[in-house]
Amino acid sequence: MLAAMPPEPDAVAPGAAVPDRARPDACPGALRLHPADDGALARVRLPGGLLTTRQALALADAARELGDGRLEITSRGNVQLRGLASDCGGELGGRLRAAGLLPSDTHERVRNIVASPGPAAGLGDVRAWARSLDQSLCASPWATALSGKFLFALDDGSGDVAALDADVTLIAGPDGTALLRLGRAATVRPVPAGQAVYAALDAAHEFLDAQRAAGVRAWHLREAPDLLDPGPLPLPVLSGTRPPLGALPGSGPQVGLYAGLHVGLRFGLATAGQWQVLADAAEGELRLTPWRGVVLPGAPAERLAALAAAGFRTAGGTAWDGASACTGLPGCAKSLADVRADAARALDGAPANPGGLPVHWSGCERRCGHPAGRRVDVLATGQGYRVALEGAPPGRDTAVEVTNEEMAAAVAAARRTTT
Repeated sequence: MLAAMPPEPDAVAPGAAVPDRARPDACPGALRLHPADDGALARVRLPGGLLTTRQALALADAARELGDGRLEITSRGNVQLRGLASDCGGELGGRLRAAGLLPSDTHERVRNIVASPGPAAGLGDVRAWARSLDQSLCASPWATALSGKFLFALDDGSGDVAALDADVTLIAGPDGTALLRLGRAATVRPVPAGQAVYAALDAAHEFLDAQRAAGVRAWHLREAPDLLDPGPLPLPVLSGTRPPLGALPGSGPQVGLYAGLHVGLRFGLATAGQWQVLADAAEGELRLTPWRGVVLPGAPAERLAALAAAGFRTAGGTAWDGASACTGLPGCAKSLADVRADAARALDGAPANPGGLPVHWSGCERRCGHPAGRRVDVLATGQGYRVALEGAPPGRDTAVEVTNEEMAAAVAAARRTTT
């Protein structure tokens, strides 16, 4: 089954009234910086999470010379730079253009495309789809009307990014076919694989036209699921399996060899120095994942030791699997705690829990970046944390109030819950 985990908090439950979206979304970009408590923030869109080594090093240089020296992978496989001076937008834009990371000033916030990052473990390699869709988006004047939160997902048939419940999802199928899914619809539209990118782009355009005709303004398809015909075929059951951390087994002629490496970043964060280690380990290409990791295609397994020594996660089966957290203090003034520091202490001291529930730490009631679906919700209260099961059966109160010292044990127990 698909393990739904969208990159953004739900704005509205499916079937609810369309929210008032008369104002533009406030999503930051590479040119429109967001003022945060720790300085300005820039979000650089990377369609499909694709980076060359040269581009990765350009981002590291920008973080070191313009920001706080860190890079953050988002839950859409993009990169954020923090601690920027409020007036550095012009210089940052120039650096990004020179590196080929800013092909369109007018479309840079709508280049939201995630893609299966693994070594074509499914039915198709979606990198060509990602590049073609990005070029088509940037060449479409109407696309600037899309929200900066509107998301395309390109799935190779394994179900990994289809599980994100994007606004428009393409799923590679057998025999040159593809499936087009709109929002969280239970049905799909069949399309020829050769026309899949055009079908995805047309669906986004159709969504904008339907909104105008209905007199509504929504950022996501899930906010207005009845505007479009979702298609006649049932959504197939997909495994939703993500690439494992460590060396990725090859397929086809690569059986018995490794197709690359997959490493994880704690809360998606890396210093510019760690980013340099990533670039050194790569074979010319990096693929950032919506699970805040990096796939290095073609990189040999012997490079894992250097990556582990640099602080990257190179194996699963630990308490860090499925763990996420909002920015918290000191970066966000609304937060009631330094949730990432508290979460890291809890996770480092927790026993391995393969298959345990995902867990998300939030510094305030907004719960920024939380995954959807069943999870452990850890909310800062100012006196400690409230630990609860999100997705528990109706009428079952699972919330417990704990101190900072009690939080780790309460989270570990909640993640083992099976009912």
